[in-house]
This record gives sequence, structure tokens and C-alpha cells, in this order.
Amino acid sequence: MGSASKMRGPNRWTAQIGSFSLRLIWHFIHFIISTWFFVLGLAGAVDSCLISSGLLKKYNDLNLGKLRYLAIVVDSDEARQTSKVIKLLQWLSDIGVKHVCLYDEEGVLKKSKDAILEKLDHIRLFKETDEIIPLDKKNMTLELASPSDGKEAVARAANLLFSKHLELRNTSEDQEENIFTEAHMTEALRAVGCSGPDPDLLLVYGPARCHLGFPPWRLRYTEIVHMGPLKSMKNGSLMKAIYKFTLVRQNYGK
Repeated sequence: MGSASKMRGPNRWTAQIGSFSLRLIWHFIHFIISTWFFVLGLAGAVDSCLISSGLLKKYNDLNLGKLRYLAIVVDSDEARQTSKVIKLLQWLSDIGVKHVCLYDEEGVLKKSKDAILEKLDHIRLFKETDEIIPLDKKNMTLELASPSDGKEAVARAANLLFSKHLELRNTSEDQEENIFTEAHMTEALRAVGCSGPDPDLLLVYGPARCHLGFPPWRLRYTEIVHMGPLKSMKNGSLMKAIYKFTLVRQNYGK
């Protein structure tokens, strides 16, 4: 009994020391990671302020020739902050972006259309067309998209293609005519009113690092950048993201 008690004593102390050491190591690692992210956030905030103030000259004259169409994906909860969305669009207009698509998962932005257009009278709604019409310095076209432009659009386009397939099958024996390509799908989407230009750059505002259901057939050659929460958006970070995109070399496959 006595020897067993003597053995349990050291083992208990060893377990307590081991547990304390593990907690200490965990807190130390947590402190290092928290400090690292704090430093990164502080550096990003300072960088954004410098860009917004115009002190970093390379951001003052952005080459927007490569950015013909910009898409903005906003988390649905944050999309209800209409004032933030309006401010973001005003920044884009000041930068010189001419064609913008706003998207959220629940169609909140579509419901805010009137409020947005009332505050920004130089913006006009995008109309379905294969060509992006050049605008003067003050104007911007705006497309409002939602999941109704996604799965439902594909279903309607597929039904249209199926109808054409049946017509071809009944009127032609040449089966090669019944092979549908990407061009046919694009034409079908346009026919049901759900086509649109492929964005060159897509910026995601929200906690998720994904496109949140933005129509995937329009993201074939799109650069995607996560911008963080809409509530903490910064003009400098927006300009920096666009500037980095203008430096990207894109190689398109055949």
C-alpha cells in the first residue's frame, strides 16, 4: 500500500506538469498566431490609408483596359447594408470602373435596386448584349444577379436545347447536327435572358472564400479575390486588388 502510494504521487505530478506544459505551449502558439494576424491587419490598414491618400503613386493611375467587367459577390447578410453597397459602387465609379455586376445568394441586392439607383443617378442598369457599350467618364452600367440566374437559368436553357434536339431529330437524319456545344449553351442562355459577359475580376465580400453560387459558366477565365467583410471594406484595399489584377498575365487555352 505504501509503495503504491509513493508511485502514484510522482505519476500525478508528472501528469499535471505535462498538462500545464501543453496548455502553456497552446497559449504561446495562439499568442504568436494572433500577433501575426494583428500585424498583418495593421500593415494592411496602413497600406490602405497610404493608397487612399495618394502617397503611393503607382496606384494613382490604374490601367483599367484589362478590367472590362467587374463582378462583386456580397454575403446576403451584409448585402442588407445598402449604404455600404452604395459607397462601394461610388468608389468603383471614382476609380473609373464602367461595368459592374452585383450578386448575392438571396437576391437582396435586386430588392435594393431602387434605393441604389436613387442615390447613384449616374448608374444605369445593364441590358443583355454581347458587347459592352463604352460609356463616358461619369456613367456606369450595373447588373444585379442572384441564384435565379444560376440553376433556374440552366434548367430553362436545357429545356430549350432539348426541344431543339427533338425538332432536329424529327426533321434530320444527320446526327452530327444534334451535338450541342458550349456555343449552343451560351445561345440558349441568351435566349432565356440569363446570359451576360464573363467578369475579368470577381471580388468576394463576406466570411466565405468562394463565389457563393455566382453563375459558374461566367467564371471561365475570371480572377477571384476575397476582400473580407463588407463592414470593414477599404478604398485602398479595393484599389490594390484592381491594381494587382492589371499586372496579371493571363494565358488562355485553346
